[in-house]
Amino acid sequence: MKIFKRYTAGTLLLVFIMSSCSRDLDSFKEEATTIRNNVEVDSIIPDSILLSILEEETLYIEQAISQRIVDTTGMDVVKTNPKKVYAHYMPWFQSKDYDGYWGAHWTMANKNPEIIDANGKREIASYYYPEIGPYSSSDPDLQEYHFLMMKMSGIDGVIFDWYGSRDYYDYNIMKQATETFMWQLEDLGLDFSIMYEDRTAVQAVDLGFAVDTITAAQEDFEYVRDNYFTSPRYMQWEGKPLLFVFGPHHIQSPEDWDQIFTVFPEHNKPEYVTLWGANAWVGDNATGEFAWVDETHLTAHGHYYWHMTQPQNIDKLRVGSVYPSFNSFSLQGGWGLDHDWQIYPDDGDTFVETLNYTHHETSDFIQLVTWNDFGEGTMIEPTEEFGFLYLQLLQGYTGVSYTPQDLKTAQDLYFLRKSVAQNNQGTASRSANNTPNTQRFLDRVYHYIKRGQMNRARILLRAVERFYTTD
Repeated sequence: MKIFKRYTAGTLLLVFIMSSCSRDLDSFKEEATTIRNNVEVDSIIPDSILLSILEEETLYIEQAISQRIVDTTGMDVVKTNPKKVYAHYMPWFQSKDYDGYWGAHWTMANKNPEIIDANGKREIASYYYPEIGPYSSSDPDLQEYHFLMMKMSGIDGVIFDWYGSRDYYDYNIMKQATETFMWQLEDLGLDFSIMYEDRTAVQAVDLGFAVDTITAAQEDFEYVRDNYFTSPRYMQWEGKPLLFVFGPHHIQSPEDWDQIFTVFPEHNKPEYVTLWGANAWVGDNATGEFAWVDETHLTAHGHYYWHMTQPQNIDKLRVGSVYPSFNSFSLQGGWGLDHDWQIYPDDGDTFVETLNYTHHETSDFIQLVTWNDFGEGTMIEPTEEFGFLYLQLLQGYTGVSYTPQDLKTAQDLYFLRKSVAQNNQGTASRSANNTPNTQRFLDRVYHYIKRGQMNRARILLRAVERFYTTD
């Protein structure tokens, strides 16, 4: 991570606060020059302009605190392509700096992120490396970064991989991480849904947490009903909550699913979407099917769309699948042979192929498979290997006005949050007990990104870099 020159941050902020006591925000704004708001971000910006911006932002911060102003406007993104796009999301990562340990999805059985190579990269269980380094799913800085990147790429929401409501294996940690995302999702105006892993119901019985699989699944769905369906951002289809199942692979009797679904009142019974070819196991509870990644690649896509046009499926919900590659690290990571096939990224062509295929066929919406499954190599979040390539391609598809430079601004915000937190207290996140004032400037950067005022966000980042970080 790039570290920048530091001035005396505490003194600088104190001067701003003292000097602003006799001036209100309106009078300060009248004195602001046009050049300060329109200067190009790549130009050399004089210290006087950056200091003036910081002083103005201090007044905004003071006003928000004194008047208890909270920005709840969301982030309005205009897309010229109306098709909805949702990212399949893995909330299963832990990092030592945030959680106190490295989670299994970075280590698998034989990798140690404490080992750092000559290029500064940690040893992780993946063929690919996140541009921000391995992270924690529970970190609010990470969530802000991921969701800003999604919004600026035209993504409409997130489908969380969800392993039930109980505390065994790492499932409760994943559930808690999922729930820490809710405020950030709602604040940016992203929708979300749950994709249930029905094997967790079988495991619950095996481990003594439930008397039978039907009861276990019912308890999981009661939790979803009471804790997730109540969110104003929970995904809807035809006026009802939209719920996914990865399979089902273990509960494969329509009668069993009939019993499980009795936990939902009829008026709020979810629209239930299974993996391709699995509707029959759910019976009348099935609303549709979603495609996934398969070793036959585009052949599987062709079969899926043919299958969904058959008379028995003609009215079913169709969810297309878009992915950049498939390259499982399971064998190399010591978890055994999970898949013995690969789909190569071909410099982004695989992503384009599946995106075009889904677009031209009659899918109701798109599921990006995935945002961040590093273990299977299907991630589209920025990596050392591909940078912003996949998100840039997605921006072109969704028709947003944002650019890769805007994506870089959100990434710079993440890096600065980390740098400022470490400089102030040696901590890893703004959620820790560190000095809040500089982070409030970065909160203002977040505010400007939400409002689409990208130039102002970039210049404010430049000011924080110059005066609040160190070499």
